[in-house]
Amino acid sequence: MSVSSVPALRLAGVSKRFGKTVALSDVDLSVGADELVVILGPTGAGKTTLLRTVAGLETPDTGDILFGETSVVSWPPAHRDVALVFQNFSLYPDWTVRENLVFPLRAPGRRFSETEITERIAWAADLLKIEYLLDRPTPRLSGGEMQRVAIGRAIVRRPRLFLMDEPLTNLDAKLRESLRVELVALHRALGVPMLYVTHDQVEAMSMADRIVVLDNGRILQTGTPEAVYRRPVSPAVARQLGHPPINLIPVRSGANGWEAYNGTWVLAGDAPSGANAVVGIRPEDVAPVGGSAPGIVRVVEHAGPERILVVAFAGMEIRLLVSKAFAAHPGDTVYPCLTPDRTMVWYVGTRSDGSAKSVP
Repeated sequence: MSVSSVPALRLAGVSKRFGKTVALSDVDLSVGADELVVILGPTGAGKTTLLRTVAGLETPDTGDILFGETSVVSWPPAHRDVALVFQNFSLYPDWTVRENLVFPLRAPGRRFSETEITERIAWAADLLKIEYLLDRPTPRLSGGEMQRVAIGRAIVRRPRLFLMDEPLTNLDAKLRESLRVELVALHRALGVPMLYVTHDQVEAMSMADRIVVLDNGRILQTGTPEAVYRRPVSPAVARQLGHPPINLIPVRSGANGWEAYNGTWVLAGDAPSGANAVVGIRPEDVAPVGGSAPGIVRVVEHAGPERILVVAFAGMEIRLLVSKAFAAHPGDTVYPCLTPDRTMVWYVGTRSDGSAKSVP
């Protein structure tokens, strides 16, 4: 993050409703001058509304939006100098690539000379490796080429802020991987802050300087990818990252720590009498041997150099990520052992009958 104490973008207590639906609720967020911040959340979390509010396409009901130290909440979109890239390519179909790139430079209020326009088009085309496409009509472009042109149209005017709304969603997996790398390199080359929205945890983990986990219009956690992955503040955050997904085991206090509700001992540690909790452990942090309670392998999934074991354990199914060298077959018995310093415990409330409430 930039050493400057003033972020390039700051949202302060921003809330937005659509009728009875709360799209954003008291959102506080900052983006540093050289940061790529990823907003991660499921469909309906409020991600697109957040971007549209920053761009000026939606007006917050409460709160403020600041660029540097200047409030822009009352500014129209054209005055905010931000570039918004959507998941659909939004190119003019009857135009060539060059004409699509030129368009934002000739918009009302822009005063670029023809020489400047030519230089900027050449600069953007070189940066995105689309020089050979400049005179090609957009209907003759592939999906990846269209998205490169859409990004080029955004960067050609060199805005103060990039807003990316799931720009890679409509591309195939191999192309998404390639463009992820290119977008990070582009961000570094331009030195312009970027707010990037996605529901894809791989994009979030591989691209972000910081991840902001958003759900139901609220920010649940903000931190580096490693911090959010290793130290999620709740099961709701933990579920957002990790493949295979994190194991969440409902437990209660027992004689020697935490036990599952079927009586299986799960984890040693401080377990206050009568407490209920959820134990979280990533599949790569569960060894298939060394534990005291047995589990039965139900499914073996092959995942490149590793295997995913689906194991019946503690009255539920958990997943273990093991090396290919570990021989396992459906029906085999294993003894899952949770790595203590990789284990998370979240306390949960109880109902009036003493049973645990649902996992948050």
